[in-house]
Amino acid sequence: MSAQPGSPIVSLSSVSKRFGSHRVLDQLDWQIAPGQVVGLLGRNGAGKSTLLECLLGLREPEGGASSLFGEDAANLSDAARARIGYVPQKNDLFDWLTPDQMLAYFKAMYPRWNTAKVDGLLSRWGFGPEMRNKQIKKLSGGEQQRLAIVRALAHDPDLLILDEPVSALDPVGRRDFLRELVEGVIERGTTVVFSTHILSDLERVAFDLAFLKDGKIALQGQTDALLEGARRIVAPSAALSMALLPGEVRRRRDGDAVSIIVQGTAPDVEHLARTPGVRVEKMSLEDLFIEVTGGTGAEVAR
Repeated sequence: MSAQPGSPIVSLSSVSKRFGSHRVLDQLDWQIAPGQVVGLLGRNGAGKSTLLECLLGLREPEGGASSLFGEDAANLSDAARARIGYVPQKNDLFDWLTPDQMLAYFKAMYPRWNTAKVDGLLSRWGFGPEMRNKQIKKLSGGEQQRLAIVRALAHDPDLLILDEPVSALDPVGRRDFLRELVEGVIERGTTVVFSTHILSDLERVAFDLAFLKDGKIALQGQTDALLEGARRIVAPSAALSMALLPGEVRRRRDGDAVSIIVQGTAPDVEHLARTPGVRVEKMSLEDLFIEVTGGTGAEVAR
């Protein structure tokens, strides 16, 4: 069965996964519409890679279901597989082959292989004749990561899954990759899920953000709207009621003071901002990441 027009390309329903006694995914529900570009955020060890592997059918969940293009992710047809590009966090290249040999192998598997795009990317990213005929295991980590990206983009996928795709790239390599992602992928309407700890990269390319916390998608929304509406309210406990504010994400007490994180502007917040002793602050993406995921500043990067 293929997906109906307008239906989600990615659909996860009540997906659960544990490793030993640790529950990584907990009855997680998530849908991604055609053409969405979603940045997936979470603390180290939150389960982002596990989520993406379950999404793709590469890891079997203990409960729930995942579908891609309307098909069971664990039993995708060859036609559906040919529409997916994937860059895993850990290199899965055939490192005993050369780049040219590896790409020739995958070319035979994809009917929409774009030879002109492959040659253009290899040329722009410094893969001259000598490098293209060197064993992959002898390439640097950054070179291997660029090659993995070339392989994922080579067949013009309809769904592109990127798990920390720029972790081994220097700033120039990251800039080149993001430019290619915008100009060669996003602008043609490809659906993209992009997991990274480099928040500035997500701000440049992700139209939507999803925060993974305690095995669930704790918060998701359009990037601009999330950042426009995110506020931190710090106030004496006496100035606040016990009732949740509209859009409240998190509330913490520190002595007589209370800190509340809200998402979305509301008359309640505007009213509080005029109350003596109450401070209302706008938040950056890093602030929002730390508050929603319970992370620390050392775990995010710009």
